[in-house]
Amino acid sequence: MGQVKVKEINLERGYPTVETALRELVDQLGTCKRQGYRAVILIHGYGSSGQGGKIKSAVKAKLKESSLSGLVKTSCSGEEWPEQKKNYIDFCPQLRDFEVRIRGNAGVTVVLLK
Repeated sequence: MGQVKVKEINLERGYPTVETALRELVDQLGTCKRQGYRAVILIHGYGSSGQGGKIKSAVKAKLKESSLSGLVKTSCSGEEWPEQKKNYIDFCPQLRDFEVRIRGNAGVTVVLLK
């Protein structure tokens, strides 16, 4: 098997503040791109409110910012995965190995890197 092209990043480890999690997100995405990764699976959790947590909401908003346009090609949540997976797997076939952990998981977001 060739070089691994997918990396998992756990943004909720250690129960960080939203600001800390977003700094980690930006730092890790830049590192992953430099290291040649094609896709990243962000583990941000769902939160205990039943409506999605603060980190999840902040991550989704951050990924849409123009400041990340040089890194992020596109992203989708675990809930959106069933409709999006073909395009994502076509871009990065190794995502198939993670499919069971992504599908329907409201606590993750998949990011394709440019």
